[in-house]
Order: sequence, then structure tokens, then C-alpha cells
Amino acid sequence: MSARLVVEACTGASSFQDGGRHGYQRQGLSGSGPMDRLALAAANALVGNALGIVALELGLGGGRFRLEGGDLWMALAGAPCALRVDGVPVPDHRAFPLSEGSTLAIDAPRRGVFAYLACAGGFAVPSILGSAALHQRAGLGGLHGRGLRTGDVIDGENASRGELGSFGIPGSLDPLPLETDAPVRVVLGPQADRFTPEAVALFTDAAFAVSHRADRMGIHLDGPALAHGPHGYNIVSDATVLGSVQVPGRGRPIVLMADRQTTGGYPKIATVISADLRRVAQRRPGEAIRFRAIPLAEAFALARERAALTAALPGAVRAHAASAGDRLAGANLAGAAVDAFADPLCDGP
Repeated sequence: MSARLVVEACTGASSFQDGGRHGYQRQGLSGSGPMDRLALAAANALVGNALGIVALELGLGGGRFRLEGGDLWMALAGAPCALRVDGVPVPDHRAFPLSEGSTLAIDAPRRGVFAYLACAGGFAVPSILGSAALHQRAGLGGLHGRGLRTGDVIDGENASRGELGSFGIPGSLDPLPLETDAPVRVVLGPQADRFTPEAVALFTDAAFAVSHRADRMGIHLDGPALAHGPHGYNIVSDATVLGSVQVPGRGRPIVLMADRQTTGGYPKIATVISADLRRVAQRRPGEAIRFRAIPLAEAFALARERAALTAALPGAVRAHAASAGDRLAGANLAGAAVDAFADPLCDGP
């Protein structure tokens, strides 16, 4: 019998996510996957998994889980949360053992929104159309096409498949910076010409704030209204991408996220670059967002830099495990440029 987690309590928006469901946008199904791809990769790296293996995404919440039927190595990465095993605090961004009969308690994050709980070997969540990721509006993936609930039982895969046991001591990483004060970089377009020049300038000059209408489909922003040009706010519906910034008739931007619709009839003033999507996802309602336009070539370079950083995470964990006093010494975090489109956790610039 494999180890399994019994959900004793669960708060916030919790769902299982992996690297995403690819190849179905032409049928109207977006890829889902994590809201913070770097944090998912870090949680998996900490327990020796492939970086895109399914993990539990916790959104502005936490939970309490009791382990039955075996032992597991686990790790939490992303938004910083207080963790306790049988009441004893354990750090995040560090692998820790959970023994049969123990209880893991995770508080809501102190900062940011999304944190990822991974276990060595992964969770036994069914794959549908090539992914275990929950797409809630489509009712696909996750546990029975929905998020986590109190009373659910989550089976772990064979924990011995994780590499961590061979390290001898737990792997750890420095906490990932959430970058929630940094500007969000965008490439203008594809329909920036559907706005007045003043509106385009205002988009990159003004401060916006995350509204309470924010979820995995899209993040609505409060702030100054962006005026459309003489052709109005309706276009022939065309494709959206992760990070498209739509502006409907009321003039307030919406950043489309992991569970977005695949087409839309509102003009898109800009597209958030892939490396900065986590800067949007980890901002809470009421927190400010400023946008900065960059050239497409710079967006590609930043995507390759993020892909290299992600690919280097397992080496960073091994460096920590080899010498806690020489953190990251053996990891090549800058590395040679890695093509972003070869990274299953990266959607491009």
C-alpha cells in the first residue's frame, strides 16, 4: 500500500497542477498548469522529481494533512508559509521527512499567493489528455475534476523514485524572491493600435492594483481607464496567449492567466513576458502593478535566462545538500542560454 495524505482541513483555492496540458488550444482548452512555474519546479527539485511533476498548488490558503500507509519526503516552495509537522516548525524551501501517522499543517502565506507542495515520487493523480492539471471550468484533471476538499485522500506514488534519499541529508534552496515590487515587463501589442496614443502611454506610466476579481483564469486590474481608439473595443475574436492583457469596454485591463479562454473579442494592448508572469500571479488583491514595455528581442533573452535558471534548480539543490555552508556553489545558475521552447515549464517570451 502506498503512502497517502488524508485532508483534514483545506482553505483557499487548492488544486493539483503539473507542467500543463498542451496541444488542445485549437479545441478551446487552455493548458492550465501552475500560476508560478518557477515555484512548482523548485518544489519538485527539492524532492528529486522531474520539474514538471504534479504537485499541490495552494492559493491564498493552507491545510492540514495526515499521512497514512508509509513515509514521504516533502517540500513546499513559492509564497512563504509557516509549516509544522506534529506541531514542530519546519522551514519552507527545504525537503523534510513526513512519517506515517504524522500531521502536516500549512498556514496561509505570509506574502504572495501561490505555494506548491511536492512529494518525492509525485502524487498519484490521474492524467487526462496528457496532464493531471486541474482546469476547473472544464472539469478536467485534479481530483475528480475539482479542487481539494476536506476528507479527500491523496495517494503518493512510490516515494523511492525520488532521488533525495541518495543525498543523505535534506535538500534546500534559498527562498525564491517573489519580486512583487518589481515592474511587470510587457511587449506591446498585438492590438496596441486599437488604443489612443495617450492610453498606450498611460498603460506604462500609471499604477494599477490587483482587484478582488482575480483567479486562475484572469487577473482584473483597478486603475485609470484606457481609452480605445475610433474603432471601439470589439475585434474579431482571435487567439489569446498566457499573459495577454485584454482591455474590455470599461477600459480596465485583464491579464489572462493559466485557465484563460483561448480566444477573445477584446483588443489586447500588451502581453506579459513569460519570465514575469509570476510577478503578476504572486500579487495579492490591492497590491500595485506597474508595466514596463520592452522589445521582443529582450523578452526572448529573458525567457532563455529563466529557462536556464529553472533547468539549474536540481543542481542548486545538490549543491545545498553537498555543503550547507557553500550554497549554490556547484550550480551554474547563469549557464549557457537554454532555448525556452525546449523547457516544458516555459511557454515562450
